Amino acid sequence: MKHIVARQRTVTVLPPDLEPSDTELEAIEAEMPLILAERDLLDALIAQLDRPASEFDARRIRRARNRVLAARRCLANRAAEAGMPGDAA
Repeated sequence: MKHIVARQRTVTVLPPDLEPSDTELEAIEAEMPLILAERDLLDALIAQLDRPASEFDARRIRRARNRVLAARRCLANRAAEAGMPGDAA
């Protein structure tokens, strides 16, 4: 069996730590509900492209938009709460 290897040196030197940091992973985890809601909205819009819109499609898109708005609201509220110093009574 022959092994295929690169015979040229790499042009760009890659940093040894290509993995995301813990802070970046936490930010991704915090935004995951919004990412999933936007994905569902995109799926609903794509499914509706190749056929005439039905009441079911309109309802699915409306619900997906509402989930996106709710996820954005939760994310914004979390960011606002994190930025407020002191204890809310």
